[in-house]
Amino acid sequence: MHRSVGDWAVHGVDVGPETRCAHYDTDRDVIALRFGCCGRFYPCLSCHDAVADHDHRPWPRDRFDEPAVLCGVCGAALSARAYLDADHACPACGVAFNPGCAAHYEHYFEGF
Repeated sequence: MHRSVGDWAVHGVDVGPETRCAHYDTDRDVIALRFGCCGRFYPCLSCHDAVADHDHRPWPRDRFDEPAVLCGVCGAALSARAYLDADHACPACGVAFNPGCAAHYEHYFEGF
């Protein structure tokens, strides 16, 4: 299953209009992350593992300047670098992101 957010498709389980999913559904769970293995956006690792037919790989460090995080509120596609430097808020619209995601960066960004 996928849902369009801005110009991007977000894949996963029960993906909502702001990229919340069956696994993460708080007011701050409004990002989707792009995986290095397939280049697709998913709200979380659990969504990737539930619907993809391959093992996950984090977004590669040498591509940190390319779109890798999608704001589910405004649809802005952020580079990994911009997201990691944004202090848990969208630099485009200011919506708060879930700071708890930082505990899982090793799954999403190479080198963590």
